Amino acid sequence: MGRWEAWIGREQRQADRLDPALAGRFLATFDLASPGTSAMPQGIHFCLCTPEVPTRLLGDDGHPHRQESRVGFLPPVPLPRRMWAGSSIAFHRPIMIGDAIERIGRIAAIAEKAGATGSLMFVEIDHAIHAGGALAVEERQTLVYREAAPSGAPLTPPEAGARPFDDAGWDDYRAITPDARLLFRYSALTFNSHRIHYDLPYARDEERYRGLVVHGPLTASLLLQLAGAQFGDNRLARFSFRGVSPAISGEPLHLAMRGAGDSLELAAFAGDGRQIVKAEAVLG
Repeated sequence: MGRWEAWIGREQRQADRLDPALAGRFLATFDLASPGTSAMPQGIHFCLCTPEVPTRLLGDDGHPHRQESRVGFLPPVPLPRRMWAGSSIAFHRPIMIGDAIERIGRIAAIAEKAGATGSLMFVEIDHAIHAGGALAVEERQTLVYREAAPSGAPLTPPEAGARPFDDAGWDDYRAITPDARLLFRYSALTFNSHRIHYDLPYARDEERYRGLVVHGPLTASLLLQLAGAQFGDNRLARFSFRGVSPAISGEPLHLAMRGAGDSLELAAFAGDGRQIVKAEAVLG
């Protein structure tokens, strides 16, 4: 851990504004109707205070070069594959169209672990997002770094089996097929240039995915919208999600929700029942 101790507590401040154009693009991306007020649906914060790294400083994967320097915010983890593993989020107030946004990010923890596929490193980042001068969202985001995929390794995830997803036991359910257009628009909304989301040869040949990979926060946003359709926008006080397996563009994604009282369980599954995302929420 000694090598990374100096990075704990490092902060990054970013400013933004939720203008009507961004709000309109978010709603159009997800085929959502105007909410009828200036309050935007939960999940819009993923699209605010996006990366500002110059193109010349991006690596082959679309993320910033990892250099041994104190210039960047994130530590120069030597493992080449970076993914958003999950988040734990507290919603304090809606983010409104026109709000000035300030996000303060702080590196909270760095941990090295050994996994079934090799070395892993987890970086946890605390974000405090203020909108219109008031705290709107707190989020602990977990990034995971992994070793490179061996050349010629089997493509992941495995081909979907013949057994269909069974929605029995879930209170609410919908299916969607995220295609390349949705992935492109979400990458544009979040200024995410990771090539696994739009560059099929890179995703397949370099990272050994079977197709383009659906963004973790995109799937999380779809689950937030499932809850919003049932209970109304901005009803969740807490929401956490964890990626379990990659979702592949062009393949059905099954969204499901059930609950008792104020507690909700949400999940996303592939067509054959392979779990993609686990999530929990608490109504406010």
